[in-house]
Amino acid sequence: MPSQKYSRRNFLQGCSAAIAGLAGARLTHLAFAQQDHQADTLVVVFLRGGWDALNVVPPREGEDRGYYEAARPDIKITNLLPLNDRFGIHPALAPLHELYQQGKMAVVHAVGLNYDTRSHFDAMEYIELGTPGQKNTASGWITRHLQTTGASSIFPALSTSGAPSSLLNFTPTVNLNDPAEFTQWDNGLAASQQTALRQMYSGETLLHRAGIRTLDSLEIVHPLVEEEYQPSNGARYNDDELSQQLKTVARMIKLDAGLRVATVDYGGWDTHEYENDGNGGYIAELLGNLASGLANFYLDLDSGYTNRLSVVVISEFGRRLVQNESYGTDHGHGNVMFALGGGVNGGQVYGAWPGLHNDQLYDHADLAITTDYRQVLSEMLIRRLGNTDIASVFPGYTPAAEMGIFKEL
Repeated sequence: MPSQKYSRRNFLQGCSAAIAGLAGARLTHLAFAQQDHQADTLVVVFLRGGWDALNVVPPREGEDRGYYEAARPDIKITNLLPLNDRFGIHPALAPLHELYQQGKMAVVHAVGLNYDTRSHFDAMEYIELGTPGQKNTASGWITRHLQTTGASSIFPALSTSGAPSSLLNFTPTVNLNDPAEFTQWDNGLAASQQTALRQMYSGETLLHRAGIRTLDSLEIVHPLVEEEYQPSNGARYNDDELSQQLKTVARMIKLDAGLRVATVDYGGWDTHEYENDGNGGYIAELLGNLASGLANFYLDLDSGYTNRLSVVVISEFGRRLVQNESYGTDHGHGNVMFALGGGVNGGQVYGAWPGLHNDQLYDHADLAITTDYRQVLSEMLIRRLGNTDIASVFPGYTPAAEMGIFKEL
């Protein structure tokens, strides 16, 4: 593709096209607001399908290693990269292991949704709404965070494939594919295009009002860079879906337009069959894409942005300890989360480890949960995003003592 000039006018035109055409990709949401420059930009990477925490961060020695190998004779992970004396990380995650060693990434084990469900839909809803066991909540946890911090929206939420429940009722919503597509509009027709769109959205319905608010907000968005986007520090994004989403997020962060939150989806983690065939297998491909995407995203932003960046990687649940007859793993309970950023006390594995003996397993089948996922998010909100109103963000939840995963602002 030839290099293209990429101006503020192009951006306004392209966003208008997104409003009118309701185009979509896999980037789920971006919420722009008047940014508190002391607060981090939050990026939530949700791994849809329930990733296998025990093959992502397995025990590497002792009795638990023995229980692990006995339960997974065909899909156990060897050649682990060491995290500490107890745990290792899957070799496909080598780029993230480097960030861990540099103190830029932390691991939280035996963490998750402390509610008894093995339904993908229910677990994802509970996590994203922030109200385990209650699905009729009117807003998502990120929406309530933005509301309690007084976010004054310059640019509305951008969504693909439907809005995530974590941003439920954060409106209006605009779909976004690739910012480069904004250049397809003819500069000479910009005025008539804007006029036509305003006439199109001149009604009083919620959709009409959302369109007008979006058009108004676009007028004050900062200009994009003038040249085709070039990642910083030699970062090279692959062509897979996740990497391209993260590339778009990095580009939008560099606008310095007050990006507050981005949520990104990466699906395919429902590993019921042939999870690991001895040559890497299905999970290795997924983890390789995850590691490459996040490592290049971090490298791209490691030029003045990572000190105000908090990335959390989460999935709805883990997998059962014992492999199934199809050389995969079924829906489980306990999980693992990653946290990345300049404000992370990295290079450590957090959380109380419950053990893998049958008497230590949840329901005698799954890794038990010793840390509520909301504990990790609450500490991040307080320490990195300047939000102490946890009761509003996670109603009914009282955080335990802070774990020290995140540094104070």
